Amino acid sequence: MRKIIKYSFYDLARSRWSYVYLMFYLLVGFLLLFLNAGLSNAIITLLNIVLILTPLIGTVFGVMYVYSSREFTELLLAQPLKRSTIFLGQYLGISISLSLSLFVGLGIPFVLYGLFQSAEIFNFLILLFAGVALTFIFVAISFLISLKFDNKIKGFGLAILAWLFLAIMYDGLFITFMVLFSDYPLEKYALAATVFNPIDLSRILILLKLDISALLGYTGAVFKSFLGNSYGMVISFLFLLLWVVLPLLFITKTVNKKDF
Repeated sequence: MRKIIKYSFYDLARSRWSYVYLMFYLLVGFLLLFLNAGLSNAIITLLNIVLILTPLIGTVFGVMYVYSSREFTELLLAQPLKRSTIFLGQYLGISISLSLSLFVGLGIPFVLYGLFQSAEIFNFLILLFAGVALTFIFVAISFLISLKFDNKIKGFGLAILAWLFLAIMYDGLFITFMVLFSDYPLEKYALAATVFNPIDLSRILILLKLDISALLGYTGAVFKSFLGNSYGMVISFLFLLLWVVLPLLFITKTVNKKDF
């Protein structure tokens, strides 16, 4: 698996779009630190960019890689290698490459600004963790969709729809549901519903650490009310890890049954 991870990593690293992705975060990091009064404000501003853009990039790169490397994948399948080893190696190579671009792109401007001398270092690290977790999650989701559907247009469309639903539509449907049934005690249901959206979990994880009540939103307020800051962060962390593991289990199951 190590060689497959290495090949996938360098294959994506040679792509110009990987450098565009890295330079975007590098530029955004310097601009936010220049325009904002301090590290805390820059992290808050950066939050929405990371939560929306990182899943989108992971989705697009994951789908494109699966479809563009199909011939090479079929060549690997002809070798005495486990199917799960091949696809998990490709998945890890892409996820690590994109995560490294995010880490370097945001890390350089914040370190030069004096991150290590600031108390905001832990908030920044949690933001990076959320971005990396979302990268792994949405690359896994896009891999799973691409393996399920051989038609490129259908696979790409469904992957983008999955991102659109979790990033934008989910919150709108959730708020509509809460308004329609506002006469009922729905706090516990709201707590459970949040678990089904990794982007909401990442947002809550960061905002609970920042302790900004005005930005928590309804689901964040429910998390804080029922679990408190510490337990809420632990629960968010564990469910984000579960969001990484479950798609990988489905990927393993799919590739073992799929007829290539």
